Amino acid sequence: MGRRLEGKVAVVTGSGMGAAKGIAVGLAREGARVVTNNRKPGSVGLSSWSNKETTESLLNEEDKKVIASLSGDAQTTADQIIAEGGEAIPFFGDPGHFDTAGQLIQTAVDQWGRIDILVNGASGSGFGPFLKITQEDWHLQTHAKLTGTFNTMHHALPIMNQQRSGRILNAASDAWVGLPMLSAYSAANAGVVGLTRAVAQEVSGSNITCNVFCPRSISRNHVNWRASMRGKLAGGGPEIAALRERLAKEEKDHQAPENLGPFLAYLATEEAGNINGTVFTVTAGGRIALYSGFTQVAEIQKNDAPWTVEELIVAVPERLLAGRETTAGSASGASPL
Repeated sequence: MGRRLEGKVAVVTGSGMGAAKGIAVGLAREGARVVTNNRKPGSVGLSSWSNKETTESLLNEEDKKVIASLSGDAQTTADQIIAEGGEAIPFFGDPGHFDTAGQLIQTAVDQWGRIDILVNGASGSGFGPFLKITQEDWHLQTHAKLTGTFNTMHHALPIMNQQRSGRILNAASDAWVGLPMLSAYSAANAGVVGLTRAVAQEVSGSNITCNVFCPRSISRNHVNWRASMRGKLAGGGPEIAALRERLAKEEKDHQAPENLGPFLAYLATEEAGNINGTVFTVTAGGRIALYSGFTQVAEIQKNDAPWTVEELIVAVPERLLAGRETTAGSASGASPL
């Protein structure tokens, strides 16, 4: 383990538990001083899913033990960092509120005089069909993830601009591509990707980078998903072999959150200064994947007059869509969390 981030100051939202906790610990192990964060002290419980009553009925005793072991808050994460010889202070507050996000960023400046690394790891999630999503569900899944990311970036970027350096690392999810039964969560994460890419272009050339990572590690939500998959397996049927294979793959991805730390630390180094506006998947099982953006793959053009519906009925399938998939696929069942 090196000290590549010696002297750097990081703020990691949502780092009381889960992937963001592992990242905060990982940054500290590389020498960064860290402001840890979650909404309030003593964040414990079986689930943060909006449909937790249904999901938790599937949990067994081992599941509950794993979830209990993952509980924590900004103070316990800071305590772990300090116990390992690092520097950390906790900040309790919801970065989804604009003024609170400003206080969070200012805490780093007041304590250590700067902010070099901002990791937006706070999130809310849920699962279920679109027509059953309530306004409360929508708020839960977009508030911390998307609004919180905007808020902290808005307060941190002026400081980074003055320093002429900074690293912004925004957590999304592989659900950003749009997954069934995760419509609100998909929307929030797609928003994070769009926001990050837009800002990345604005800060290009300033020694500030802005990237997206889609983390996978053991979490309360993953334990819930695993329990739901066990329920499907118990039902049998022709898909059982595929479900077993999928579950095994997801279990490999969802290991200890601290395993995410090295890749996020790498993105925060000077050596990664040429990586900007990029989207990665990073798993605690050692898999790192790169997304290749959005690209227009075909076009049709008519210059002499506007298209007519009759012309489009012929031209679209024959010239624009020929050989290309144009319908949404079915749910893969993969855990995006």
